[in-house]
Amino acid sequence: MVAAPCYSQEQPQGIIKGRVVDAETKAPLAGTNVMVVGTRTGDASDADGIFIIEDMPVGSYSVQFAYIGYELLIRPDVIVRPQRITTVDAELGPAAIPFQEVSVTAGYFSRAQNQPGSVINFSSEEIRRAPGSAGDVSRIISGLPSIAKVNDQTNSLIVRGGSPVENAFFIDNIEVPNINHYPAQGSSGGPIGLVNVDFVRDVDFYAGGFSAAYGDRLSSVLDLAFREGNRDELDGQLDLHFAGFGTVLEGPIGGGRGSWLFSARRSFLDLLVDAIGTGVAPRYSDYQGKLVYDIGSRHKITVLGLLGLDEINRSKADAEEDETFTYGDHQSSEGTVGVNWRALWPERGYSNTAVSYGTTVFEDDTYETKSETLLLENRSREENIQFRNANHFRLNESNQLEFGIEAKHLIVDYDNFYAEYTDALGDTTPEFAVDRRTRADKVGAYASYTRRLLERLTLTLGARADYFSYNENLYVSPRVSCAYALSERTSLDAAYGTYYQNLPLILLLQKDGYKNLNDPAADHYVLGISRLLGEFTRLTIELYRKDYRNFPLDPMQPALFVLDELFYRYGFFFNHEQLVDTGKAYSHGIEVVLQKKLAREFYGLASATVFRTRYEDHRGSWRDRVFDNRYMVAVEGGYKPSEKWEFSLRWIYAGGPPYTPFDPEASRAINRAVLDGDRINSDRYPDYHSLNVRFDRRFHFHRSNLIFYFSIWNTYGRKNVAAYFWNEMENKQDTVYQWGFLPVFGLEYEF
Repeated sequence: MVAAPCYSQEQPQGIIKGRVVDAETKAPLAGTNVMVVGTRTGDASDADGIFIIEDMPVGSYSVQFAYIGYELLIRPDVIVRPQRITTVDAELGPAAIPFQEVSVTAGYFSRAQNQPGSVINFSSEEIRRAPGSAGDVSRIISGLPSIAKVNDQTNSLIVRGGSPVENAFFIDNIEVPNINHYPAQGSSGGPIGLVNVDFVRDVDFYAGGFSAAYGDRLSSVLDLAFREGNRDELDGQLDLHFAGFGTVLEGPIGGGRGSWLFSARRSFLDLLVDAIGTGVAPRYSDYQGKLVYDIGSRHKITVLGLLGLDEINRSKADAEEDETFTYGDHQSSEGTVGVNWRALWPERGYSNTAVSYGTTVFEDDTYETKSETLLLENRSREENIQFRNANHFRLNESNQLEFGIEAKHLIVDYDNFYAEYTDALGDTTPEFAVDRRTRADKVGAYASYTRRLLERLTLTLGARADYFSYNENLYVSPRVSCAYALSERTSLDAAYGTYYQNLPLILLLQKDGYKNLNDPAADHYVLGISRLLGEFTRLTIELYRKDYRNFPLDPMQPALFVLDELFYRYGFFFNHEQLVDTGKAYSHGIEVVLQKKLAREFYGLASATVFRTRYEDHRGSWRDRVFDNRYMVAVEGGYKPSEKWEFSLRWIYAGGPPYTPFDPEASRAINRAVLDGDRINSDRYPDYHSLNVRFDRRFHFHRSNLIFYFSIWNTYGRKNVAAYFWNEMENKQDTVYQWGFLPVFGLEYEF
């Protein structure tokens, strides 16, 4: 906790309120002792698990939850604001090991259910204040050792040697295909985050070995929990920052039986560019909301909605001025709306059942600057209707069962034209078109059984089955994980699993024969050890290996890796006359994370990793993948001397990823980028390093609160290379750099 000075009666005050439940059954825990750490202030939860702590001076606190037979939980970064209610909900897990002497507690580090390792959790305040993130959830976790460092200008998650295709996103049990503006088609990445971080209560990031509850992804799962709106009063927030402005509103419904939460945001970079009269800027806006209503004491309905609207227009004159070889218009929209029903089973467990609809629409017209030739016309509409049921059942104190089913109906409509082009090796590929309307179904089912053995050992056995109607592929995936408590401070974790993922339909539909391809698969092996160095500090070391198979390869370009096109060709918009599924790859490495939660002024996370990721091409040669940094070091953290001031930083150093040099003579001869086919991924970009710093200042008024923050990205102006490209305007190799020195500011007014 940040120690607060003595306050007079005129000092602004607020309220801390929340609900305490059993993590395994979601049943309320009456009589939980709730205390503000470092004070004598607290409360006991009532029969519904509700507690309320009034007359708290504004400031930053840690709140402790204690209940006999359950693990102690401490929530740091609880911000009390003037005349506002701060909601702090808690889920307590049963104590796994009855140690006789308890001197160090893991209360600051909450554990994800049935996931012993390869997972890290971030609270809402940790998310909000992260330097260099611009309020983007994906960028917030980019300093973790599991994620390769490739380019500041995209937030694509490259997890343990994977690719941007291999990640899943969930919000309150509802799968969202992509949480970014300007989404990369067929992938999960983009340049700008869509999710408003003021909605986020918690983030769990699974970097590998995740449970059978998640399928159709090879690398990672980002599971977000949105907070509920205020059930007692109407609150609002106005935001203004370097890229745009927005508002957040929330309040009660049904006399406190539910709540609503809504936000709307718009960028204004385009308005600045129009005022200046030069340059090109993106135009985007987003809208999101959450409505919650309790139907009795055991049933809750949640309605969730997200919508993003994107547009960018570049004229030929703009392209000539910026020396870019393409211009055109881009419009896209991405939206998800869903309903989740949570039902409690008396004293035994709970179930979440969700129905959702998602759609992504692309309208692209891209022209070559020099010749004004139409290169790409993309008219795509991708829709999905999803059903997801997840159940958690506690058989007794030592045995738990999780099971569920999923169904997804896909509707895609592609009307795309791709002009004749010169491929990566200088060969001419004729123009082609994709005019397909297809429906397909995905069905999955899973079950996991968890048993506590010998007091210190927890074992989870699971499996899932997945079926894809388009190619009629059916797979069964085993999963197993275990955790062993070596002592009260130290635990040993291990996990193994097989994972399958369907190829993107934007690729499969290019040729009828592609439906005969096997789905890519990966085997995960994870071994880790976690050690509490103190009440607020934890050290984690993990070793992992991923073995991939069934990746698509193009025999006409035998040395290239098709799924990496998403990085160096910006999408699956290229004609492959033939694909085979013989591709293999692997990734292995070691990760070290030292994390300190905010308890007394300082907090931070330091990490390091050494890894290798390679693929076997069609000729049988092994090559480095384009995301192979080899090593990374990251340090981030901050100092909070009072409830008004906070200073933070993030520094990342990463090895340069591989790239393929151009064949200069062949490229100059046709004024197009032609790669040197004998040197695929043989050279490396310069190492990457960058420092982001930030400070926050809070101003407390009688009934409102103002936060001003100022951040500098790439503080010392490092010229990190993003890529080398062939400049068709000047017929020579050129360089595009990542973000340079960039000041960022923002205002958040809460009322």
